[in-house]
Amino acid sequence: MVLLGAYNAVARYVGRAVGFQLSSNAFIEAQWYLFSLVFLLGAAYTLMRGEHVRVDVLYSRFGERGQAWVNLLGSLLLLLPFTLFALIVSWPAVLHSWQLLEGSPDPGGLPRYLIKSFVLIGFALLFLQGLVGLRDSYRRLRAAA
Repeated sequence: MVLLGAYNAVARYVGRAVGFQLSSNAFIEAQWYLFSLVFLLGAAYTLMRGEHVRVDVLYSRFGERGQAWVNLLGSLLLLLPFTLFALIVSWPAVLHSWQLLEGSPDPGGLPRYLIKSFVLIGFALLFLQGLVGLRDSYRRLRAAA
């Protein structure tokens, strides 16, 4: 992604200087698609590693049992409902995109239906990781009791 972005930036300026189009809409869209994949696929991985954003001011002061409760309730009341909502709301748009075999509105652009599918994949992975976290928090609570 970074190399493609660097190429796009350099090609734009060099292309203007020499009078040729050295980049394309496909390269520019590929950069955006890769950027999107980092977030869509990285969210579940980040959650698995426990490196997601949380308010550590209070969390870090809790013991293992308190942290397990925060993680359990956070997963149960926030993460899992949100990911289910995102899957339900995203499904019609992704399905419609596949039905149309949606492409880019820009000349020479990439298909859109493929990248839109990763919205569902990313939220499904996040939901599954949320279930794993819920199970782990429950186990930590039972072990600490």
